[in-house]
Amino acid sequence: MSNTIGKIHSIETFGLVDGPGVRYVLFLQGCHMRCQYCHNPETWTLDVGNGVGVGEFTPEEAFKKAMRYKPYWGNNGGITVSGGEPLLQIDFVTEFFRLAKEKGIHTTMDTSGNPFTEEPEYLEKFDKLLEVTDLFMLDIKEMEEEKHKKLTGHTNANILAMGDYIASHGNEMWIRHVLVPGLTDDEEGLRMLRKKIDGWKSVSRVEVLPYHTLGLFKWENLGVDYPLEGVRTPTEDEVKKAEDILGIVK
Repeated sequence: MSNTIGKIHSIETFGLVDGPGVRYVLFLQGCHMRCQYCHNPETWTLDVGNGVGVGEFTPEEAFKKAMRYKPYWGNNGGITVSGGEPLLQIDFVTEFFRLAKEKGIHTTMDTSGNPFTEEPEYLEKFDKLLEVTDLFMLDIKEMEEEKHKKLTGHTNANILAMGDYIASHGNEMWIRHVLVPGLTDDEEGLRMLRKKIDGWKSVSRVEVLPYHTLGLFKWENLGVDYPLEGVRTPTEDEVKKAEDILGIVK
């Protein structure tokens, strides 16, 4: 059994929006970014325990739990690892996905790409992850770097580099963009995103996710000031405009 331990925030056994088909979804603990609209701020910390998360598991233990739900997946479902930011636990995810691929199970990673680096030691690990990941769902928060820093606290240069790297290896990608009125909905930024996506030939799907405040109570429970207080959700017309710019056909 592996000595690698995964710190798991929560588990969804019948996910319908985290990849193709019905998904078993592991949400891992830990994220370095501080997105102003984050709806899971309780996943920021890497620690589990004391009421945070569901615990620590080896890849084998986590996979054994997942396999109980295999009958629900059909021919087009599978397993998704999300977060938090799953790349902070890349060794766990790689081993977990390796076990899944040995059983012919479709694997999806839902990531914002923040931990990615082109340092040789990291790329060696990332290449192993590429071998066992069927689909990357990459969340592009913002294209302009300074706006991205203001929105998340971090640069986006390495995130875009990760998209380049995944596309160059031919792994399938879905791109997601959260649309926040007055923040991530400017036409210039959306056109920059469209240009970047057009260059990633392995992208098979693009999604615009309308901003919502369903996670606001979590900020309040943590005693953290919510930076987007009073920001409204986008209208249907605003979402449609963004989808048109990004070339989304429904």
